[in-house]
Amino acid sequence: FYTIKFDTQKFAAAEKISIQEAARMLRYAWFEEVKKENGYQYILTAHHADDNIETVTLNFFRGTGIKGLRGIESSHDKIVRPLLFARGAELKDYQLGHQLRYVTDSSNVKDEYSRNFFRHQVIPLVEQVYPGAQQNVLSNISRFREVAQLYGEAVAFHKKKLLEAKGDEVHISVRKLEKLPSLSSVLYEIIADFNFSAAQTGEAMALLKSETGKYISSSSHRIIRNRNWLVIAPVSVEEAETIVIDGPGNCAWSMGQLNIEQVPNLGTTLSTAKDIASIDAAFVTFPLLLRKWKQGDYFYPMGMQKKKKLSRFFIDQKLSKTDKEKVWVLEMQKKIIWIIGHRIDDRFKVTPGTKDILQIKMRSRQT
Repeated sequence: FYTIKFDTQKFAAAEKISIQEAARMLRYAWFEEVKKENGYQYILTAHHADDNIETVTLNFFRGTGIKGLRGIESSHDKIVRPLLFARGAELKDYQLGHQLRYVTDSSNVKDEYSRNFFRHQVIPLVEQVYPGAQQNVLSNISRFREVAQLYGEAVAFHKKKLLEAKGDEVHISVRKLEKLPSLSSVLYEIIADFNFSAAQTGEAMALLKSETGKYISSSSHRIIRNRNWLVIAPVSVEEAETIVIDGPGNCAWSMGQLNIEQVPNLGTTLSTAKDIASIDAAFVTFPLLLRKWKQGDYFYPMGMQKKKKLSRFFIDQKLSKTDKEKVWVLEMQKKIIWIIGHRIDDRFKVTPGTKDILQIKMRSRQT
């Protein structure tokens, strides 16, 4: 026998997960260690059919979708569950008939854990109303697996058509999404890969009708509405190519750092440095988008009343190909405020009537 003790509560608190989830993670990590240290090929667990019934029932109420209704896999990597075919009572009869010794986890009798509550309270009550309900769940698992396979193939087909990878980001056309007959399901399967919950699907769908700059967040990513696109970007601004700025303050990203500060207009001479932009604060509404420029972008160069495409502006400025690749813009509601390090948009300039100035300073990584 192999034994080990864990401080499960401490681990659960540190990882911000439930005790049950923490125990499962610690347990399987230790199993893997024992397997490697002793040269074993497989890990065998004692999960049986009743565990499968509980898992499917729990997943249904958790809202895990089709995938959660497939139940426990009989094998996965080097983990094998050879007893899934048998009900708990059958295994108990076999154990008694052959006088086999066994160990029961003492936590299994405590209803404070959701699985135990379903095992001891919910499922028996369902059986009173629908005798044979547990066997019905078991019978449905194989069908659910086939449905999940068909569902997965359909989702993969739509993902291939919809998702456009751009660096560490994923861009999705709003127009293409809106044409889907099963929009909610496909959108959920897309965002679930980025740690968004099923409950956030409605919020993601609301972005299809929102204005540029609106976003929702998961633990690792944001979904940002940017013109005719939904952009799924890492929360880490070091990796993102589309960054949401919610208000004044500091914003670090791959090219350096922006400092945004609102100050009163005292009538003093404004800085003409290329790394400083002075904007009429009255014309700015947060959030702002910090992103790389792209073909088709245009703005109204400071001192001009006509718009100009950025590609044309860069030619006039004699920017090299590599220089253009490093250009970022600050945008608000589809309007470019500042080509960072180059020029602001005339529509946001400071005038004698300006009361407050939004002063934006850019500090590159090289300085």
